[in-house]
Order: sequence, then C-alpha cells, then structure tokens
Amino acid sequence: MKLPRRRFLHLAGSAAALPATAPIARAETSAPTLPALDPLVWPLVTSLPSEARTFSGHTDTVLDIVGRFGSPASLVIFTEGNHLMVLHSDDILGAFPRWAKSQAQYADLALDNVMLLTVPQPIVVATMRAGAMALGNLVLDFSRTSGYYPDIVMAGLAPLQTLRKLGVIEPQARVFSKNRGRALLVRKGNPLGIKGLADVARTGARLAQADLVEAAARNANIASVEALVGKSVAEAVFAHEVQHFPGRLGITHRDVPEMIARGYADVGLTQYHLISYWVRTFPDHFELIPIAGAENFSVRIGFGRVVDPPRPRAQRAFEEFFFSRARDVYPRYDFARMNDEEYGVAMKLD
Repeated sequence: MKLPRRRFLHLAGSAAALPATAPIARAETSAPTLPALDPLVWPLVTSLPSEARTFSGHTDTVLDIVGRFGSPASLVIFTEGNHLMVLHSDDILGAFPRWAKSQAQYADLALDNVMLLTVPQPIVVATMRAGAMALGNLVLDFSRTSGYYPDIVMAGLAPLQTLRKLGVIEPQARVFSKNRGRALLVRKGNPLGIKGLADVARTGARLAQADLVEAAARNANIASVEALVGKSVAEAVFAHEVQHFPGRLGITHRDVPEMIARGYADVGLTQYHLISYWVRTFPDHFELIPIAGAENFSVRIGFGRVVDPPRPRAQRAFEEFFFSRARDVYPRYDFARMNDEEYGVAMKLD
C-alpha cells in the first residue's frame, strides 16, 4: 500500500493530516523571554572519506539518515529516533561488524554500510507506506527495488501493529528497552529555578514538547503529567506551550533542544534519556531536571523483523548480536534496566 507521492512529501510538515490533541489551557502570565544561546551544531556519527566535502551546519545537513547511498546496503534499520544515541554508539553498531567476524556463520558478511533511519514513529510508518522520503529538494527511494528497503523496524506497539496490518513485518516483535519516563530540559544555569512540574506551572514557563506530527507522544506527555500533578496543575504546565517555530521539523529529538537554545521556549518535556543525551552533547547549553514519579510512566520499544527481508542473514546476525548485549548497554545511556520477565518478551502485533 502506498500513499500518493505528492501527499507523502507534505506529510511530515502538515499538522492538518494528523490527529488533534485536547485543547491546552492558557495561563495569564508567562516567564520573561531569554536571549538565544549559540546555535546547535550536532556531531556527526559516520566515518567519512577524508576528501569528501562535508556539510555540518544549519542547512544541507542530514542527521537522521546514516549510511552511504549509491553503495550496497549491508543492513537497513528503520527506527524511532529516541534511542539513536545507543544504536549509533561503539557499543552497538560500532561493535557489530567485529562480533560478526568472530562468528563462523556470519564471518563472511560485508557489514561496512549499515544504514539507519532514525525519525519519529509516524514518519517511519509513512516512509514504509510511500517507499520514499523527501529532504528539501532531494527525494530518497526506500522501496524494495531501491536496495534500501529495511530489514528491521524498531518502534512502539502501535506503530508496529500498523506495519503488521500492512503486511510488512512479522506477527511478533521483541521488547528490548524501557525508558525512565519523562524529564525536563532547561538552559544551563536553570535561570527560572525550575525543580519540577510545579515550578513550570508557577513561573509560566514557555514549554516545548512533541508537536502534532508525534501526536501519540504528545498525548502521552499530557496524560502522564496529569497523573503526576493533577489536571489543574497540568493545565498550567501546558498553558504556555510553544507549538511552532520557523523551520520546525516535527522531530522531537531535534526540535525541542533547538527551541530551548534559540530562546523560543524555556523548558522542554520529553523522555529522560533523550534529555540526558542532549546535556552530554551540549553541556554548555542544557541541564536535566528529573520529574518525581516519572519512572512509573515508562515506554518500551520493540524489535520487529521485516517479512522477506532483503538481507536475511544480516538481519539474523544483528538480532542475535543485539539481544546478547542491549540489556546491559541501554542503561549506560540512561534507559531503565530490564529484568528477565521484561527483556526480550514477545510483543504480539496481531
């Protein structure tokens, strides 16, 4: 099943095409506007030829597609982007080729071009439906005939169920991670003195969170905050939400830190491990503020196998490798530790 190409190219930027969320109450006062910080220049995660011209700035920069187009793909993984810092790491994709070489049944695999798509779950689903994604003027072909169709999809239950209904993944996924719930992102020095959700409400802080492209994540944020502090305080927390800024992508793991750095918002709300990653990446820009009780609203990610994968041996090799170490690796990146009853359990999709 494919979306018409023209409709797909506008999907990620069109809030009208996505579900609406409940109205957000407006407070009477808001925090004073803070000056912008230095722009965020994200670090690159790939090894590039020494003579290749690299664009790593604020335009013509692609962060959430990793790999070499024009060369045969060794393995292709489509995943929600919130655990990109783990997949990109030396602990996972950095170690996978070496591990495969040490295994007799996989030693002959060429694994020099493992490709990742790390974007919000609705965009993962849309890309698989359409077989394409547009980056400005560039359209990338991800159809089966392109050579870059995925072997593995990593996502939450609902997106995986959608893909199962489309017949593109197997009927059962496996759980591999659990987050620590949500936290708050503030500027370095915490100029508003925010120590928790009540302070967001008290100060009238302008809040950044997932937009309508990630409607499920946005609704889950609102529901968890209401459960933690009650509806009236929650309404004040979201009263000064900043829902748009020029150039917003609809990708939480890029948009929210950009909003804080540029002075569009005072506080960000998203998953704990994402904020921890931003603080490690930009230590002069940001601080993490924990939310008491947030761990009771954790989210799990599942590992889904694509039906008739283009690279079946690489798919099997990565799954074996990944589940041999993910339970120990993910907590190093501020995910929650999983016990035997949680890790690797079946996620039924039918």
